[in-house]
Amino acid sequence: MAKHKKHKPKPRTAGVSTLRTVALAATGVAVGLFGILLARRKPSEGHAAPDLALGKARPGPTDRAPEAFRPDPTAPVTAADRESLRPATGPVPSMVEPRGTMASQTGA
Repeated sequence: MAKHKKHKPKPRTAGVSTLRTVALAATGVAVGLFGILLARRKPSEGHAAPDLALGKARPGPTDRAPEAFRPDPTAPVTAADRESLRPATGPVPSMVEPRGTMASQTGA
């Protein structure tokens, strides 16, 4: 008696892969349009940086930044800013073992 093999239906991947390709293409177009819109918008605030304008020579070491870009040396420093600029002290965790210890422990 001959064994009958069950006929397996072919998976329907052509429609799914086409749908995924179309969705990926639509997402790419949407991201591209969003990028174009962002590039075309005009800045609403801030200062112009004439020394960094296109077509101008780059500033040299003797050139100064415009007044709006210079820090105010007489401005008060808040306690939070002072704390954030404090140097780190004390032991620092490291991935490197201290000298003289085994690099890998094999047991208790």
